Amino acid sequence: VQLQASGGGLVQAGGSLRLSCAASGRTISDYRMGWFRQAPGKEREFVAAISWGGARTYYADSVKGRFTISRDNAKNTVYLQMNSLTPEDTAVYYCAGAPRSYSGSYAEGFNYWGQGTLVTVSS
Repeated sequence: VQLQASGGGLVQAGGSLRLSCAASGRTISDYRMGWFRQAPGKEREFVAAISWGGARTYYADSVKGRFTISRDNAKNTVYLQMNSLTPEDTAVYYCAGAPRSYSGSYAEGFNYWGQGTLVTVSS
């Protein structure tokens, strides 16, 4: 499956952005989907994940209550709604896909990765 992330940009602190991850090649209903991010000089970190059917969502503590992951399997797209953004959210955001059977949040469990979209939050 090929993944294409979009929706990044420059936003002021307190603002919102919605990232999209469009898949092609295979239906995303076959995959657990996730978002990760990598800030300059830092390791890639888990942000959010959603089960293949959409019933379960998981979040990093740092984004819980502010970010919402969702999926539209009919559109083969995953979303990340980001609210109350802070400069600490500045990073390149990647969407990723893991087998349905994977239940973790480690990057190593995700087989497919998009190219990343840059989110910059100004103070």
